[in-house]
Amino acid sequence: MESLQAIKQRFEIIGNDIHLNRALEKAIRVAPTDISVLVTGESGVGKESIPKIIHNLSHRKHAKYIAVNCGAIPEGTIDSELFGHEKGSFTGATSARKGYFEVADGGTIFLDEVGELPLITQVRLLRVLENGEFIKVGSSQVEKTNVRIVAATNLNMHDAIGKGKFREDLYYRLSTIEIHLPPLRDRLADIHLLFRKFAADFAQKYKMPTVRLSESAVKMLENYGFPGNIRQLRNIAEQISVVEENREISSQKLLQYLPSKGTNLPSVIDQKNSSGNFANERDIMYKVLFDMRNDINDLKKLTLDLMKSGDSHKVQEENKNLIKKIYKEDSSEIENENNVEVVRINEKFNFDDDFEFTETIDDDESLSIQSKEIELIKKSLEKNQGKRKLAAKELGISERTLYRKIKQYDL
Repeated sequence: MESLQAIKQRFEIIGNDIHLNRALEKAIRVAPTDISVLVTGESGVGKESIPKIIHNLSHRKHAKYIAVNCGAIPEGTIDSELFGHEKGSFTGATSARKGYFEVADGGTIFLDEVGELPLITQVRLLRVLENGEFIKVGSSQVEKTNVRIVAATNLNMHDAIGKGKFREDLYYRLSTIEIHLPPLRDRLADIHLLFRKFAADFAQKYKMPTVRLSESAVKMLENYGFPGNIRQLRNIAEQISVVEENREISSQKLLQYLPSKGTNLPSVIDQKNSSGNFANERDIMYKVLFDMRNDINDLKKLTLDLMKSGDSHKVQEENKNLIKKIYKEDSSEIENENNVEVVRINEKFNFDDDFEFTETIDDDESLSIQSKEIELIKKSLEKNQGKRKLAAKELGISERTLYRKIKQYDL
């Protein structure tokens, strides 16, 4: 059996992390058997290396090795891809076709992103794992295959099972041996080693000197979280190798190639304070308009009560809270009858219908939100000499929204 270091050199695996070594040791030990293996880990950690090691160290190494990305095949055709189909079994099936399980008979199939398989396909796969049998699409004849299945996923399989997206019995058949690859952020000592390897590879590929990191840049690289794991580190190394003329990379220069963590995350708003927290001036304007409308309706009611009764003291007693709400001042000042002007009304006026009375009051100023919005847009455009970008910034809306409203209101 080959040593761990020899396996790393053979399959170009860089790193000495204890968890990585443990995963590779498990792969080496399980390779001579026909046990099904499930490789787990985040996207970009290099899960595709494990099935290659298992296949090449097994007695199946001279037979076919097929890697299938289950998430990249449409749901309607994945059964045909995996198990084959008969001629005329569906529209476009002009001839019979062998599936991957038939082609890889005697070899190994690597099912990447196995958690994306449809439930119907999962049932078919379970049957292959149990007794090596499958049926082609459009056929009734049972066929046999002898394949070793290695699967991989970046999903939390227990969560997927709980949500009904993955069959529990299939999970236990696939994960007879489970190999977990750690994320790059848990392999701090390996990060610089990997960067140097990638930098050397790209220097050879693009025929240019190898880039090198300063000590501060190395520390910055090791402290970065790498949500994209090894794949992201490789892309960063390639970008720097191609773009930078200076081959000595400082921490300030490296910072330009490290995406800011959390920039694409949605804002978190405190539910307790969100109701009173207005994002921009437009929201404040709407709040003021709504408050004005409520105050005017309260004034209408107070005026109507006063006009009906003609008794200012009685009206004040019955509407103390309303008066405080409108004027927001001490009730002792309001209760002074000199501050209340009694309006005398023609006795012939009919008060039986309050709604008829309220409809006869005409406001000089329109309280329509739409009209206020049009007015604000016009004023802002005039102030900024028709420049939509500046007007949109002043109004607290996007330029695209402003353009839409200009068309909507025909301004």
